[in-house]
Amino acid sequence: MSEHSVQFLDTHAPLAQNQNIISPEEHKRYKTKRGLRNEDGTGVLIGLTEIGDVHGYIIDELEKIPVEGRLTYRGVDVSDIVDGFQQDGRFGFEEVAYLLLFGELPSETELSDFRAVLGAGRTLPNGFTEDMILRAPSSDIMNKLARSVLAAYSYDDNAEDTSVRNVLRQVVDLIARFPTLVAYGYQAKRHYYHNESLYIHSPEPELSTAENLLQLVRPHRDYTKLEAETLDLALVLHAEHGGGNNSSFSVHVVSSAATDTYSAIATACGSLKGPKHGGASGRVATMMEAVMNGVGKWDDEEEIGNYLTRIAKKETGDGTGLIYGMGHAVYTLSDPRAVLLKEKARELAAAKGYTEQLALYERVEELTPGVLREVRGRTEPISANVDFYSGLVYEMLNIPRDLYVPIFAVSRVAGWSAHLIEEIVSGGRIMRPAYKNILGRRDYVPMNERR
Repeated sequence: MSEHSVQFLDTHAPLAQNQNIISPEEHKRYKTKRGLRNEDGTGVLIGLTEIGDVHGYIIDELEKIPVEGRLTYRGVDVSDIVDGFQQDGRFGFEEVAYLLLFGELPSETELSDFRAVLGAGRTLPNGFTEDMILRAPSSDIMNKLARSVLAAYSYDDNAEDTSVRNVLRQVVDLIARFPTLVAYGYQAKRHYYHNESLYIHSPEPELSTAENLLQLVRPHRDYTKLEAETLDLALVLHAEHGGGNNSSFSVHVVSSAATDTYSAIATACGSLKGPKHGGASGRVATMMEAVMNGVGKWDDEEEIGNYLTRIAKKETGDGTGLIYGMGHAVYTLSDPRAVLLKEKARELAAAKGYTEQLALYERVEELTPGVLREVRGRTEPISANVDFYSGLVYEMLNIPRDLYVPIFAVSRVAGWSAHLIEEIVSGGRIMRPAYKNILGRRDYVPMNERR
């Protein structure tokens, strides 16, 4: 950056910031729905969906009543889906992706055909790896993923066609390729930013999404069945979470303008990249690392509680006062994803020698509600969300934190794709919410009178 540019920014950045400050009082005056949230924290109802449902409370006589959390995909409880494929000893993500896209659970033949289509689509187009990934690496893998999605437009002879049949072809290709794009973006970063060896393995068509992801990111391509099962479960639990989460809503917003598939999915990647949406598992891992170092005895509940109190009082941690991984915008008594993932985490922890770490996580989960009641007077229920345990699961799988959010994307692209098709079929109107201008009229000032 030139000296002139530095001076310009030093002068004008504060001006830009000050000119865009709108006080909270103005929002109260005009009763705006900041963050599209109602005053009680619930989301503003702006659309209808038949894809996913997130249930954490009921409204009884205008009062919010907490209930055990429930998550459904196309009306089917995710707990029943997980029980089904685990009892049958098969991987579940491909089955869930089919359900989200087509609205019905696949038959054995339909699932086999769908897996074959995904397997055939995992290899990137000729020249894509060299030209679009290795020649333009990024320090952030989500940035690389979004750019790779946009670049895929150039390799599609029918990129602008938004008919359901063509969009379905495009999103199935993207669901298939996301593990490859993420793995190659990660390998490029390791090589070009950290001077480490470059490993570009080929995807294996017969392997599941979870298996392919593990063998693509590891130097020696090895993994155990339990590792693949655990990652597969994490993918299943992150695949969809209703139309109101930020990235899925982003898909609805941009696709309502009739843009192309690649622009819509890249927009969702940009949303998930934001730490307020996709970064919670990494923040939990960082926080728990500090807890492990700051607490002398991991089985001493008083010592753990005192440390959590310091976090809540902003005396330690990142200064936000947040105990990451605890609480959710919708779930109250429990997050069903956290319940299912913790159960599998116990099995993985026993195999990997992480039982003490998992026990510490469980103690933090148990103690946090009481700490927040004492520090903030918080009386509403609070429970662990899926991010609280997903970071530990990824650590046990020896997955670097650079990949936590990209793995989220590998999973959630299935949900994004379903919402994209739903918007094309049932949306019909471009989204155009209102913003009120509160500045008022100002006179034009001639150049020679400006100061």
